[in-house]
Amino acid sequence: MNSVEQKKEQLKEEIKVAVIQAGLASESEIPEVILESPKDKAHGDYATNMAMQLARIAKKAPRAIAEDIKANLDMDKASIKQIDIAGPGFINFFMETSYLNELIPMILEKGSDYGKSSNKNEKIQVEFVSANPTGSLHLGHARGAAYGDTLCNILERAGYEVSREYYINDAGNQIHNLALSLEARYMQALGMEKEMPEDGYQGQDIVQFGKDLAEKDGDRLLELDEKERYQYFRDYGLERELEKLKKDLAEFGVEFDVWFSETSLYTSGKIDKVLAKLHERGETFEEDGATWFRSTEYGDDKNRVLIKGDGSYTYLTPDISYHQDKLDRGFDKLINIWGADHHGYIPRMKAAIEALGYKREQLEVEIIQMVNLFKDGEKMKMSKRTGKAVTLRELMDEVGIDAMRYFFSMRSSDSHLDFDMDLAVSRSNENPVYYVQYAHARVCSMLRQGKEMELKEDADLSLISSEKEIDLLKKLGELPEAIAEAADKRMTHRITNYAFELAAALHSFYNAERVLDPENLQLSAARFKLMQAVQQTIQNTLEIIGVSAPEKM
Repeated sequence: MNSVEQKKEQLKEEIKVAVIQAGLASESEIPEVILESPKDKAHGDYATNMAMQLARIAKKAPRAIAEDIKANLDMDKASIKQIDIAGPGFINFFMETSYLNELIPMILEKGSDYGKSSNKNEKIQVEFVSANPTGSLHLGHARGAAYGDTLCNILERAGYEVSREYYINDAGNQIHNLALSLEARYMQALGMEKEMPEDGYQGQDIVQFGKDLAEKDGDRLLELDEKERYQYFRDYGLERELEKLKKDLAEFGVEFDVWFSETSLYTSGKIDKVLAKLHERGETFEEDGATWFRSTEYGDDKNRVLIKGDGSYTYLTPDISYHQDKLDRGFDKLINIWGADHHGYIPRMKAAIEALGYKREQLEVEIIQMVNLFKDGEKMKMSKRTGKAVTLRELMDEVGIDAMRYFFSMRSSDSHLDFDMDLAVSRSNENPVYYVQYAHARVCSMLRQGKEMELKEDADLSLISSEKEIDLLKKLGELPEAIAEAADKRMTHRITNYAFELAAALHSFYNAERVLDPENLQLSAARFKLMQAVQQTIQNTLEIIGVSAPEKM
């Protein structure tokens, strides 16, 4: 816990003590102390609505309660300089700020670990992207990849043990069609007439795979029996598509710890085991020749078929088996990141978790809404290059990874995102990723100049006292709290907002103060240390988002 967090916690404790001493409530009756940072600095460093929260318990007017709290607060112990009561009973606190200077050496000592919290002893598995391996990743997948990876980074820094997982849908009809499509393209590459299957994949990648096979194997594959040939095309197509997915994701800065095959659920007998478990627990019944799951017992709107009349499984059956497998691996919490089209699937999966004997809260689902691309002020529906949907690869080539990672993380995942391609590549302060990266490059430039001045290492940090310096220090101190809140609420945009606010505080300080002054080497040495702390904090923050921190721009 850094000095800012400590002072905040100390203030909360002193407010509780004041409430008890004033006879307003007993310790067990005191609601959670909420401290907010007012947007207007004229309203202090922190504000609380505790007086309003206590009105019913204390049976007094909020303003009178606020006066009682003020009268009983130990201002020295809580490091308070001034207390104001505003409006219906808000209490505004103006804090002593000398303790803020302790932040600088602490940030420099922790370095890349600044912002991290201690181990929570909780294992979280995050499953995201999980696109069918039958073509290129589109913008929805790209947003899910950026959100999922950034969320994992946040959770790791908040002290959780995190595993990133990609579920490969390699057992369904899509892979069957992939195999048939590849067989057709292979035969066409050999100069034979072969129609594409009705639901075949028309992408150029399948055409190329067919040509590659024809070149590598000639007509050898035609000599294989039908079953063996089908399996060869299935395995080859799946391997090539996964290779392409992994390459695109790795370039996008997203690496997975586990690639889990749906087929393995069938070959290992895990589906049969989970069906037997549900049956033993009385969670299934037979009707109309099918096996049903009593999902309405757990809040679903209707019961769901697990085994159809023809003996085949519905999509839900391997999914239940997969989630049992996740829980068998010892995860305390499962977070699935799904596209908006899966929203209706959530109640039945939560029902399954509960029916298997777990708490439904152990499964969380975060929904990723659609991305709308804009260029030249107009909405882009298709790629101008291919006439098809814009892919992750194309957008990376157009606007770069940094802009994509930042833009995809800067809005709540469950809200639609309008992605302005012109803004994403502009070198202006209107472009938030440029604005933050430029702040980092500006600091690096100052640090290079400072090293040439051979400033004293043991700087007097008490000289850091101007209004803009204090604002900057306060913002530096907020990173651990921002990470903790982002982890708790699964809000990646809390970190992009913080990055922008820190950059704004840096630019504001730079415009108001002379950082390096040959006429005042003592102050320059102190501000050099402050800039080192800023550089480290911006770098740590951008690393969480998956954005580079350039030293020159």
